Amino acid sequence: VGICPRRCTHCHAHRVARLSKDPQAIKEEVTMLIKITLLIFILLEFSNVASLYFFPGSKRANAMGVFSAWEKSKQYPEIHDLVRYLVYWVAGAKLIFLLLLGLIVAFADLSLQRLSLVALALATLTFFWRLFPLARKMDREGQLQPQKYSLVLGGLIMALIILFTLAAIFG
Repeated sequence: VGICPRRCTHCHAHRVARLSKDPQAIKEEVTMLIKITLLIFILLEFSNVASLYFFPGSKRANAMGVFSAWEKSKQYPEIHDLVRYLVYWVAGAKLIFLLLLGLIVAFADLSLQRLSLVALALATLTFFWRLFPLARKMDREGQLQPQKYSLVLGGLIMALIILFTLAAIFG
């Protein structure tokens, strides 16, 4: 067993022990890590879907209550109907996606599960292309409550991207 520059024999001993395991046991551990990662994401997103469908005005689970425009739209029934339609449309699209992801967790092989993590990381990165700049603008203009909500949301989404990437690489 080698010693790393920090004199950490435990890290090397752990790697050697893992390499000496049965390949099937390693594959099972990797599969479980990937499934746990995907299930965590499914649960987080399902809470958002439930909020959008049943409590769209909530300030929890990334629902619409954080946007001041949600309440303002109620003053104009035609606009509020459009906003509600779009909220339900997003919830429905997310639900379709989550059910398909659930099927991947339940029935797909390891390589497809790993590829789904890569796809999730890439797709989630698009948040920073259009949504994050808009959320930051609304946050600066006082349209989001609590203040700095966009930064918290951006941090959470970046953590998910890192989780997906790490699970795809090491899983």
